[in-house]
Amino acid sequence: MFPGATDEHEAADTADTSARADANFVVVGAPLDVSTTFQPGTRFGPRQLRTFAEPFDDYDHRTDQYFSELGVLDHGDVRAWDDVPAYLEWLEGTLRDIVWDDAVPLTLGGEHTVSLAGARAVEPEVVVSLDAHLDLRADYDGNPLSHASVMRRILDDVDSVEELVVLGARAGSEAEWERAAEDDVTVVSPADVTDWNATAWVDDREAYLSVDIDAADPGYAPGTGTTEPFGLEPRELRDVVRAVAPQATGFDVVEVNDRDDGQAASLGAKLLREFVYEHAAGRL
Repeated sequence: MFPGATDEHEAADTADTSARADANFVVVGAPLDVSTTFQPGTRFGPRQLRTFAEPFDDYDHRTDQYFSELGVLDHGDVRAWDDVPAYLEWLEGTLRDIVWDDAVPLTLGGEHTVSLAGARAVEPEVVVSLDAHLDLRADYDGNPLSHASVMRRILDDVDSVEELVVLGARAGSEAEWERAAEDDVTVVSPADVTDWNATAWVDDREAYLSVDIDAADPGYAPGTGTTEPFGLEPRELRDVVRAVAPQATGFDVVEVNDRDDGQAASLGAKLLREFVYEHAAGRL
C-alpha cells in the first residue's frame, strides 16, 4: 500500500458503502514490463515506489495538509500479462471506473505504455509528459505498442487530445523530431523547462500529466531502463508537477525499476505526493 493511503480492499471489507465514496485520488499499480529496452525491471516499479515513500512525513508544511487526510485510496496492482492490447484495455477500465467515481487516478508504472490506458480513461485535452525521450515513433522494432511509441499512440488514438507537450526531451529519432515539429506537439528542452509557463500553456484545458522518471538526469534517478544524461534537476520536475496538478485529472509516474538504491523510486514517489498536495490545495 502507498504510505498514507487507505487500502481500498480492506476498507471495502469493513464499510457499508463503497470505499470510493469519499476518495479523491486512487493509486493503481500497473507493473507492465514487456517492451522495456536496455534495462528491464519496470515490473518492480509499483513496489519500489510504495517502498521508498515510507520515510516521507505525512504533514506538508508548504500547503499545511496531511497526506493521510486527502482521500487517497490504494487499489493495489492490476496484474500485468504479455497480451499488451488486452492488458491496456483492462487497465483502462480500472482507471475509467475511478474517473466515473469522481476521483483522480494515480498510476504507478510499469513501462510508459501504461500511459495510453490512462489517457484513454481520462480523455484529456492536453497531455504533459516529462520525459527524456519523445516517444513519438510509429513503432519500435515493429511494435506500435512499445514504450517508445506511447505518445504517438495517444496522439493518434485518443480523440480528445488536442496537444502534447514534452518537457525535458533530449533524445529521439529523426522521424520523431519531424513529427514533433507538427502543430499538435510542443517540445521544451531541459534548458528551457524553468521558463515554461504551465498556467498559460494548459489554459484551463483538462490535462493528463505523465512523469517518465528518465526525464531526470540519471545522476538523480539511475533506476530506469534507458538513461539519458543532461537531464532535469529534481526541483525542476517538482515545479512542473506543482504547476500542472491543479488542471490535471490524471497522473502517472512510470519507468522506475529496481536497478538502483531507491533514488528513482524516492523521486517518483515524492513527485506523486507533490501532485496530490497541489491538486488538493487547488480544490480548497
